[in-house]
Amino acid sequence: MKYYFRHAEKKLLQLARNFKAVLVLGARQVGKTTLLTKVFPNFKHIVFDPIQDIYGVREDPDLFLKNFPPPIILYEVQFVPELLPSLKRFLDKSNSKGQYFLTGSQNLSVLRSVSESMAGRIGIIPLSGLTTAETTNQGNKKVWLATYLKNPYSLLTKVGIAENLINLSKVIWRGSLPGLLDIEDEVVPDYLRSYINTYIERDVRLLENIQVLSTFGRFIALAAALTAQEININQLGREIGITPLTAKKWLALLNNTYQWLELFPYHNNSIKRLSSKRKGFFCDTGLACHLQRISSPEALACHPKLGAMFETWVINDIHKQFLYISVSPQTYHWRTSAGAEVDLVLEQDGKLYPIEIKCKTVLNKHDTRGIRAFRETYTKQKIMPGLIIYAGDKVYEVAEEVLAVPWNIIPLT
Repeated sequence: MKYYFRHAEKKLLQLARNFKAVLVLGARQVGKTTLLTKVFPNFKHIVFDPIQDIYGVREDPDLFLKNFPPPIILYEVQFVPELLPSLKRFLDKSNSKGQYFLTGSQNLSVLRSVSESMAGRIGIIPLSGLTTAETTNQGNKKVWLATYLKNPYSLLTKVGIAENLINLSKVIWRGSLPGLLDIEDEVVPDYLRSYINTYIERDVRLLENIQVLSTFGRFIALAAALTAQEININQLGREIGITPLTAKKWLALLNNTYQWLELFPYHNNSIKRLSSKRKGFFCDTGLACHLQRISSPEALACHPKLGAMFETWVINDIHKQFLYISVSPQTYHWRTSAGAEVDLVLEQDGKLYPIEIKCKTVLNKHDTRGIRAFRETYTKQKIMPGLIIYAGDKVYEVAEEVLAVPWNIIPLT
């Protein structure tokens, strides 16, 4: 399989120079193993199994570490939590940097163990699916979001279009998992079906005592159907016959295994009539389309869920770029009871960046009404020029302090 240069390569090397250990976290199949073996091809690596204790790590972790000295790559360490206290002791014996490289696909269990065992000793990289630039094999360039946060109007001259990402519905339908880049469309459903089955059987079964896994499978499909909507826990539970408490727990499980992300509502204490609900998004549009039984890019192109899937794709693409910004912004969504809304609000250095997402090829000033309403509501805040990310192919100023930006832009430098 062809390797696509990842933005995270630079970050990985940087952390390796400054920390004794580095932990790469992310959903299964997002490229954690490929990244580490590409950057450190000569390091020995060990893969831990959720069932079998092949190397006797759970029984005697100290002996394991003596038998397998660094530098070494240890995959899926959430399956051997007994290893981490021992690893802490081994790290404390040496001042050498870049000794151990770990991966994990379960946020909750890994981070709890790491925070208790190796605080200050380990650098953490959250890895997601491919960004637009990575898909075009330009992961060695800066992300466009960094350009926007530094100087919004520089987007008019410093970005281009990813020429191999023209078919919008096909890109959304296939998603961003690296393993899907070089396979035929006809095989994509088989890949995603296997992914879902493995995820439920290996990750979910180990994390939660779910009696009927088929019910959880229905829950995932429902979450995919509700992507890009405000979260109603009661509705989630009622639809498949589980309690709101169970629905909340299962949604947290999706979040902790990197299948789901949420945006908190933006509000000011002095402002009334604003939504207080979080907005939820499936983390990969390919998986979301598969769970909705959308059979092809052509079917998605005329599907009622196209707009929601487009918004989901854009939100995720922006979140993937946070790792490559020195201090990532805080994210929100904004909506009033009167219907005014902004899909994404970024906050950094006391500045607000409103972003709207429109699945259409032609924009007009009416499409800027959400950003205008946001500015009128927060007159005392420092609000930067906003964006409308749309399905067209030109960057231009659609209205005063509102830029239209194509969905498939990449930085030129």
